[in-house]
Amino acid sequence: MSDVYRLYGAELSPYSVKVRSYLRYKGLPHRWIVRGAATQGEFQAYAKLPLIPLLVTPENEAMQDSTPLIEELERRHPEPALQPGDAPRAFLSALIEEYADEWGNKAMFHYRWSFEADRLSAAWRIAGSILGPDAAQSDLQQAAAGIVQRMVPRLALVGSHAGTKDLIESSFRRQLEIAEAHLASRPFLFGKRPALADLGFAAQLYELSTDPTPQALMQHFPGVLAYVARMNAPRAEGGFEGWETLSPTLTPLLREEVARYYLPWAHANAIAVKNDSRSFEIDLGGRRYSQAPQKYHVKSLAVIRAKAAAALAAAPGLADVLKDAGCYDLLTVPPG
Repeated sequence: MSDVYRLYGAELSPYSVKVRSYLRYKGLPHRWIVRGAATQGEFQAYAKLPLIPLLVTPENEAMQDSTPLIEELERRHPEPALQPGDAPRAFLSALIEEYADEWGNKAMFHYRWSFEADRLSAAWRIAGSILGPDAAQSDLQQAAAGIVQRMVPRLALVGSHAGTKDLIESSFRRQLEIAEAHLASRPFLFGKRPALADLGFAAQLYELSTDPTPQALMQHFPGVLAYVARMNAPRAEGGFEGWETLSPTLTPLLREEVARYYLPWAHANAIAVKNDSRSFEIDLGGRRYSQAPQKYHVKSLAVIRAKAAAALAAAPGLADVLKDAGCYDLLTVPPG
């Protein structure tokens, strides 16, 4: 047994950074262990899936999948609270976190592997992480080339291609505009302390801020960059804010991003999986979007819909908030 948590991850993995921010916020003693050649044996001894992050508890219990992992830790370590105490705000926080994990990740993947400068930067950093600081330049170059060859074809799997480029990039820019306005008067999305939403939202933005092309765009949004830096080691600066003061600048994120892009896409993906389709197309934000369906997202949509049902049962007033944001039907009517 160890007396600390062991987090196996990578700096270029948004979900690893997300869990690391949580551990730092909670003040839980932990070691950040970069998954690479030197630690692969340790990783394989605990991992059920070849995916990061992997968290090993002091009792040698292995956890994977960032959201349920964080939710389980929150049950064990409820202070300081990660979520607002009432059902409506707690659900809205979970919804934004889901949006960031599943839709916000598209922008991160798109920018990182679509543009030459970005993919070279990412590939060299990943190669260095895997091979270690003493690796020869020739080995790094060979590894980086292999990473580019492996990752670029995966763009289509997340729906990034010539036909969706403008849609993904305009969605990202609008996300930045909304966040800049909202964060102008508060340090975190739900007030003066981080919530579950912040962990997912900031993790994707952190990765984007390290890649050349989106980094250049983000220089025009200093409030967002300051927020990303704050979320690297977040601290409570006060309490959660009431929805009355959050709504004017946070509802646009729900209406213009979650309801306009994420939920319609998630529904279309679920229908395509159900029909065993090889691909699907849908109009999102006035543009055509297409990709191959992905089964994992069907599961995550079902989870957020179940959370919506529980929150609506506990607080019927949430329905008005979701209807105002255009999210209600997409969260309560089954896909198809």
